[in-house]
Amino acid sequence: MGVIMKIDKPEIVVEPPGPKAKKIIEMHSNLIATTTHDPESLPLVIERGEGVWLYDVDGNKYLDFSSSISVSNLGYPTHPEIKKVVIEMLDKLAHAAGTDFYNPYQVVLAEKLVSISPGNFKKKVFFCNSGTEAIEAAMKLLRHSTNRKYFIAFIGAFHGRTMGSLSLTASKPIHRKGYMPMVEGVIHVPFPNPYRNPWGIDGYEHPDELINRVIDYIDYWVFQHIVSPDEVAGIFFEPIQGEGGYVVPPKNFFVELSKLAKNYGIMLVDDEVQMGLGRTGKMFAIENFNAVPDIIALAKALGGGFIPIGATIFRSELDFKPGAHSNTFGGHALASMVALKTVELVEKYLPNVNKLEKLFREKLSTLKEKYPVVGDVRGIGLAWGIEFVKDRKTKEHDVKTRNRVLYEALKNGLALLGCGKSSIRIAPPLIISEEEALIGLEILEIAIKNATR
Repeated sequence: MGVIMKIDKPEIVVEPPGPKAKKIIEMHSNLIATTTHDPESLPLVIERGEGVWLYDVDGNKYLDFSSSISVSNLGYPTHPEIKKVVIEMLDKLAHAAGTDFYNPYQVVLAEKLVSISPGNFKKKVFFCNSGTEAIEAAMKLLRHSTNRKYFIAFIGAFHGRTMGSLSLTASKPIHRKGYMPMVEGVIHVPFPNPYRNPWGIDGYEHPDELINRVIDYIDYWVFQHIVSPDEVAGIFFEPIQGEGGYVVPPKNFFVELSKLAKNYGIMLVDDEVQMGLGRTGKMFAIENFNAVPDIIALAKALGGGFIPIGATIFRSELDFKPGAHSNTFGGHALASMVALKTVELVEKYLPNVNKLEKLFREKLSTLKEKYPVVGDVRGIGLAWGIEFVKDRKTKEHDVKTRNRVLYEALKNGLALLGCGKSSIRIAPPLIISEEEALIGLEILEIAIKNATR
């Protein structure tokens, strides 16, 4: 007889938030500057994690469909091979001012990132601590190197919350409210959202028409009415908009955007902070769209769920003059080796991501067919968005139902996160099995059913 494998399942011993969770949430609100928490729909107080499972302080066990916003792509608490690297490095070196002195660890990581990133041209890497810093570095690099001062970014984009990257961000008014003036010189244009765009085009049925409208908007309305293209340093984009709702543009969009940018000598800046390192079944999400950016920003998953690290990979002819940009922890020795091992491990899990894409596509499409409140389903690999609407014809956002789904899922042992105006994001760790994925998808349907009774 064959061995019967035990399949883990969620275990809810007390409806969240339990008594311990309530106490910590109250203390948190009194002591910590809270900017994104929602104690009504997501009262999850995480104590520990194992693989793709999270445990709260009251003993509840949840399947994780968030990867802590694509940070923990390799699961919890720390992948054994990364843990081994950490222990070895603690006996050697953690930090030694890698921006003033030199260390071999950041060199080998830079060599790896340059070798795997798209583009057959010479590159360099700037190391930092986060995604917003990686974007800030790209902004400074472009102005410093090109003598052009303007940037183009997309409506729906999220590039960070520091003042430079916040100037590019345009996914929710609350991110920018009260912080004016922004960094000058940023022009926002419509993103080719197939489901929801200013022209009312069905981008799934007519992708080329939608692409042409966006390209024409930039080329005619922006470049002939607002700013001369020879003053534009870079176009910033996410291959798949993350905070904006996990929005997947038409397949050929970045090919056409590349043509436009090349025509005017404008650099393309690819923000891979949330979608990079395997989330879409490719090492870089832009590889799904057959385009090659000039600059790539990485963070989140690069630290293996263990340590903060960001990186900006760019054409070497851009570069900074000595002293023009730096930070204290960039090139941190321990972080560099953790990131190197993370990249190596992600490469091994890409087949699993691509295998599970079909499963998620089929199951989520079924939810759209069954529940009128589901307006749109979109995604690639293990990056999926579900948008909730009050009416499919008007496409009016249904935030209330979205939040109910989040809580109903949590009550049944599935951890999810919202995004966009009324969407949820589905982004489980890349190590998730088919059996675990099916459990999560089943709970998701239960949550939608309960939320729409």
